[in-house]
Amino acid sequence: MGLLQSMDESILFYILEHFHTPLLDKIMIVITTLGNSGFIWLIIAALLLIPKKTRYIGIFLFLALCTEYLLGDMFLKPLIARPRPFIRFPEIDLLIKRPGSFSFPSGHTMSSFTAATVIFWANKRAGISAYILAVLIGFSRLYLFCHYPTDVLSGAVLGTLTALFVITFAKSFPKQTQVKQ
Repeated sequence: MGLLQSMDESILFYILEHFHTPLLDKIMIVITTLGNSGFIWLIIAALLLIPKKTRYIGIFLFLALCTEYLLGDMFLKPLIARPRPFIRFPEIDLLIKRPGSFSFPSGHTMSSFTAATVIFWANKRAGISAYILAVLIGFSRLYLFCHYPTDVLSGAVLGTLTALFVITFAKSFPKQTQVKQ
C-alpha cells in the first residue's frame, strides 16, 4: 500500500507543479463545479424526463445516479475512510472550498462515469461527449488536490460498473419501453 500511496502523491505533485496556470485554475474550478453533487448529470436526467421519447433514459439515468450515490457516498466512503490529499498535505492552498467527505472513491468521477455510460448506452454520439466531460471532471479533482489518482480511477471503474448494472436491469423491461439502438 505504501508504494501505491507514493505513486498517488507523486502524480498529484507532478500535476500541481507542471499543469497549474491562472487560466487553467479558473477552468478546472468551473469543470469541477459541474460535477458537484452530480449537478450536471441530474440536470441532464431531468431534461430527459420531459419528452416522452427520452423519458425512459431519464428514469434510468436518475436510477443509476441514485445507485451510484448509495454505493459510493453512503457506503464506500465511510467504510474506507481515506483522508483527502489536502489533509495529508495541509500546506497546499486549495482553489475551492474543502470537501467534507472522505476521498475514496471520487464521487464526482463516479457519478460522471455512471452518467456517461448510461448516456452512451442510449446514444453513442452524446455518450462520447459525456465521457469527455466525465474525464475532465475526474481530472479536475486531481488538479484541485481533492483526490488521489486511485480515487479517481476507482470512481471511473465503479461508476461504469454501476451504470452497466442498471442498464442490465433496464434491458429486462418490455421491448416497447427500451431504447432503440
